[in-house]
Amino acid sequence: MYKYNDFDEAFVRERVAQFSAQVARRIDGSLTEEEFRPLRLMNGLYLQLHAYMLRVAIPYGTLSSRQMDQLAHIAETYDRGYGHFTTRQNIQYNWPKLPDVPAILSDLADVEMHAIQTSGNTIRNVTADHFAGASADEIADPRPVAELIRQWSTDHPEFQFLPRKFKVAVSGAKADRAVIKAHDVGLYLREQGGEIGAQLIVGGGLGRTPMVGKVLKDFVSLEDLLPYLEATVSVWNLLGRRDNKYKARIKITVHEHGIEDIRARVEARFAQIKPAFGGIDMAMLREIETAFAPPAFRNAPTDAFDRAYNNDPVFRAWTDTNLSAHKASGYAIATVSLKTPGQTPGDASAYQMRVLAQIARDYGHDELRISHEQNVILPHVHKSDLPAIHAALKDAGLATANIGLVSDIIACPGMDYCALATARSIPVAQGIATRFEELKLEQDIGPLKIKISGCINACGHHHVGHIGILGLDRAGVENYQITLGGDGTEDMVIGERTGPGFAYDEIVPAIERILMTYLDLREAPQETFLEAYRRLGMDPFKTALYPPKEEKAHAA
Repeated sequence: MYKYNDFDEAFVRERVAQFSAQVARRIDGSLTEEEFRPLRLMNGLYLQLHAYMLRVAIPYGTLSSRQMDQLAHIAETYDRGYGHFTTRQNIQYNWPKLPDVPAILSDLADVEMHAIQTSGNTIRNVTADHFAGASADEIADPRPVAELIRQWSTDHPEFQFLPRKFKVAVSGAKADRAVIKAHDVGLYLREQGGEIGAQLIVGGGLGRTPMVGKVLKDFVSLEDLLPYLEATVSVWNLLGRRDNKYKARIKITVHEHGIEDIRARVEARFAQIKPAFGGIDMAMLREIETAFAPPAFRNAPTDAFDRAYNNDPVFRAWTDTNLSAHKASGYAIATVSLKTPGQTPGDASAYQMRVLAQIARDYGHDELRISHEQNVILPHVHKSDLPAIHAALKDAGLATANIGLVSDIIACPGMDYCALATARSIPVAQGIATRFEELKLEQDIGPLKIKISGCINACGHHHVGHIGILGLDRAGVENYQITLGGDGTEDMVIGERTGPGFAYDEIVPAIERILMTYLDLREAPQETFLEAYRRLGMDPFKTALYPPKEEKAHAA
């Protein structure tokens, strides 16, 4: 795990002191809210519906137990005892008081954390595959590259006032678990001729104009990666629309100019700036890589796991659903669900954070991950420890066996918190999860990605949900549109809208009709919802959602 060097430490402390002075000036009236706004956004502080909200960066989703403990301390001391993990691998505190924010940032700095560039028109928190360094299908660990990009982009003088926010994701596995093609820039680490480099995807994004990213360059060597990335952002910084914020993202620039034109401009800019890098970035990368050496995996029997699996059906259900294949023999990747039916997706209490930190210390090589799906990962756990881990999770209300199932729903905070939201997301997610728990159909339905956004900005990734739900305001009334067939993997597809939206009290029954139709029409229990949708098309689901008028009259 990366540790701050002297420069990192000094830089973060300086920013804390700087922002502390700005907060003091806002409190005493020396700064108006309008003057304070750009300053607070540079430090991750938003003004939401009811209070300030502080968004804390968790670079590439990696946390130590000490850092998780500190997040719990902040939740208890300065907030309402919980934090919300987001689809950007951040944590948000929804209720901090402005005078307390400098103390929060100082406490974060004590554990090598910060809130810098988690907001504003700049390069945001760099995300990565949450199974990085552990997954059996990994080609290269993406975290050293993600850390290199974090260091390069932090306070970059050219990129602090971009046309709009800019999001970067990195993956090093065969399967895309980082939604690479929905980012402004996505990097797939790959091997070519014995050399590790990256395929560079550009112009992806969701929001009001969802687009699948396009290949800008099929293979960029690690030596050329930073200058090529700088050339890409630099070209967009000059071309990007500043006359209309809705058309300011790089996806619009790529669409308007065409990928060939953008590629030619980036190549020309790359040729100009490459000599200035002089190999410094590679020296930094080699130093960073040493911090991500694999832990000392142990060789131990798995008899305890086998006994528990054979004798405890609750444990067996959890392992069948929440474990993934690890690259080391005898190990597994355990995903801890923050989606207990009826709870707010992505929320964790301070107590639960401390339990997770202790499990990581005792059994997980002192490492945790936050996924873009709003769950917590124990990336390195020996199978012999899984019965004890499951017992500890169960005591903390964290042993829900639902990863990848109906109730494992991505949901933005929606109108319960967000000033931009036009509809509620959290109650809809809770309603769907609770309903299918009552029906006892989750396991029968099988793998399913439901994603919910409370506005067109799509923070809940609804466009790439197998079932996507978008909450909108229609003449002061909440209305929920449904999309089907989305896919956020390496085969990314934007979902197709079913038709007119549904009222708040109609959306859960509508989802139920979709899934009952799937169960009736699937060819075999092994055929997933997404596979069935691709085979059947939209028509049978549309019929279930919008039955003919005479049929509805007869039913009445």
